[in-house]
Amino acid sequence: MISRRFTQSGRRMAVATATSALLAAGTLAAPAAATPEGLDRRALQQSLDAVHEAGMYGMYSHVRDGSRTWRGASGVADVDTRRPVRPDMVHRVGSITKTFTAVAILQQVERGAVELDAPVGRYLPDLVPGERGQKITVRMLLNHTSHIADYIGPAFPSLLEGSPKSLDDNRFRTFAPEELVKLGLDGTPTGEPGVAPGSYSNTNYILAGLLLEKVTGTDAEDYITRNVIRKAGLRHTSFPRTPRIPGPHSKAYESMFGLIDPPRDYSVYDMSWGGAAGAVTATMDDLNRFYRALLRGELVGAAQLAEMQKTVTVLAGGAPIDYGLGIYAMDLPCGRFWGHSGGVWGMETQSMSSPDGVRQMSFGVNRTKHQTIDENGAIVFGPIDHAMGAHFLLALCGPDTATAKAAATPFVPVPVDRLSVKR
Repeated sequence: MISRRFTQSGRRMAVATATSALLAAGTLAAPAAATPEGLDRRALQQSLDAVHEAGMYGMYSHVRDGSRTWRGASGVADVDTRRPVRPDMVHRVGSITKTFTAVAILQQVERGAVELDAPVGRYLPDLVPGERGQKITVRMLLNHTSHIADYIGPAFPSLLEGSPKSLDDNRFRTFAPEELVKLGLDGTPTGEPGVAPGSYSNTNYILAGLLLEKVTGTDAEDYITRNVIRKAGLRHTSFPRTPRIPGPHSKAYESMFGLIDPPRDYSVYDMSWGGAAGAVTATMDDLNRFYRALLRGELVGAAQLAEMQKTVTVLAGGAPIDYGLGIYAMDLPCGRFWGHSGGVWGMETQSMSSPDGVRQMSFGVNRTKHQTIDENGAIVFGPIDHAMGAHFLLALCGPDTATAKAAATPFVPVPVDRLSVKR
């Protein structure tokens, strides 16, 4: 049931902007400080419980400090049966998929099959022809400076009108990657190729997946499964072959800023609309394993990892982030962390690691866009966002830093509070 419509143009734009940034990540600029010590397990569980008590249906989190780990969960996986969430649940991780795809491309760079600064037209002349194909490089795809428009709006057009109808219409629709690329390329470019700041666009990574297929002669999802997922030793990570999430999982509740009330479950969904940009499912434990393997040089060599960590400013939903190649940097009070976040209908994820892979955290939640929108079209964050931020800082920086930061200014780790909304 739809509780209300966005009758103001500002509110329609809020939904459109949030949707285009769905798989993007937020950032927090802060000075580096001391590395946290140990894990306060009781405090971590209490902070997780606080997120549920603030209104989030369910959340699971995995924190690692060297060989020490903590896994927690709080809330329900199903609001009707009250089935509880568990720490080992499989979750749709959205744009974290981009890191997997970028690693696969960098493996091909390492083998000499792809050049980062070569034009995309060299590999995909039919898809990106002419001058555009010569100006846009592989690197520009991976760091979002291609300025190719995002396909999310055209693929889900009702969202631009303040209606969730497209979400239901597309539940079992299979999108071909070439179709998604055409939607993006037909859109108005967000700037000139290579010019900073970049503009976050899922179209870039659908193209990267097609490029991977061209140079390997293998389906992109199959290649990533064999050469990235299995190489990292991940046992509960995959590109699902059906609309269902494999293994024990939560439902996925989408609120769409009050457009869907009560929130609707989208856990069963054809994820071809995400593909190489956002279709992976994983556990929180697997995400930590993945980023640890990446940052320790187990998936690509030192030269390729260094390329991945060369950042440019990219606007994601209006918020600037330091984006590399499929990975971004976040500066917290206790130092710099690397990772990615992701969101799909009803599920959101964030995974961050210290540069050496020692301190890590990954969390997933099962209700998205729970915030409201004010009369000016601005997204208003509340208790859930504050509680999530407190858990995030506690997990990565420890109780002293988290308490001090919470007393100073609120920190919300997800991008929704920083979206640029136009009336």
